[in-house]
Amino acid sequence: ALAGLGQMKETLRKVDCIVEVHDARISFGGCRNPAFHEALGIRPHLLVLNKMDLADLTHKARILERLEQEGLRNVLFTNCIKDENVQKVVPLITDLVSHSQRYQRAENIEYCILVIGVPNVGKSSLINSMRRLHLRKGGAWRRAQGERSLTLGAVSGLGVGPSALPGQHRGPAPPPPCMGGWHSGLRCLAGAIRDHLVGEDVMADYLLYTLNKQQLFCYVERYGLGAPSDDIESVLKQVALKLGKTHKVKVLTGTDGSAPDYPAAAYEFLRTFRKGELGQVLLD
Repeated sequence: ALAGLGQMKETLRKVDCIVEVHDARISFGGCRNPAFHEALGIRPHLLVLNKMDLADLTHKARILERLEQEGLRNVLFTNCIKDENVQKVVPLITDLVSHSQRYQRAENIEYCILVIGVPNVGKSSLINSMRRLHLRKGGAWRRAQGERSLTLGAVSGLGVGPSALPGQHRGPAPPPPCMGGWHSGLRCLAGAIRDHLVGEDVMADYLLYTLNKQQLFCYVERYGLGAPSDDIESVLKQVALKLGKTHKVKVLTGTDGSAPDYPAAAYEFLRTFRKGELGQVLLD
């Protein structure tokens, strides 16, 4: 982590603006590393809260208020899969950079943008969306006036580039956010930590707790349960039976039987949630 932070500081010499991407369902918890952000200095900074389509934004005003209290005034909610609000990114970056000192790079006509964030928040989706909206011949995308080109680089919290998997280290990377407690649980549900590092059965149990706490009972009808339940074993059993997720077992009589495939059911339960099919939520 320290080596990655050192290399990141070297990269910052060429950076005009930092675009930090978060999952909109986790605007605060477990996604920011204080040491890393201290190292970023005072460069222009835009916080993009992606996957807004999966988040419950009835408390959007409170989220923005709290972020402003933390010194984050340039915040944008996006859904990069549908390019929603992404067209606002370039004007915001242009405005931020134009009002900065450009760190002794004023003679350079290009804007260099560093895109950062933990895995699975949508860094590559953001870059691809910006390319769809702004791409010009020659592989550079430009602001509307065509005066300056912008160069993008993506860095993951635990890996570099769009292809980095959660928890997979690829080259220089900023240190991961503080781990432990409910922060880890939130990041697990959002897919920022590789599932096997925690255990899909544990994550499914935490998901069930979260859904019940927020009174999101879509899972009851979806899987044919009679009522909401806090018993993850009985819920996963019903998920397995509903989806035909069973495996063969030997019974006491020596004949073959079938039993619910609990790991497969847990995987499907988590996957369905991450697709937004169990309701829009805020995880912090």
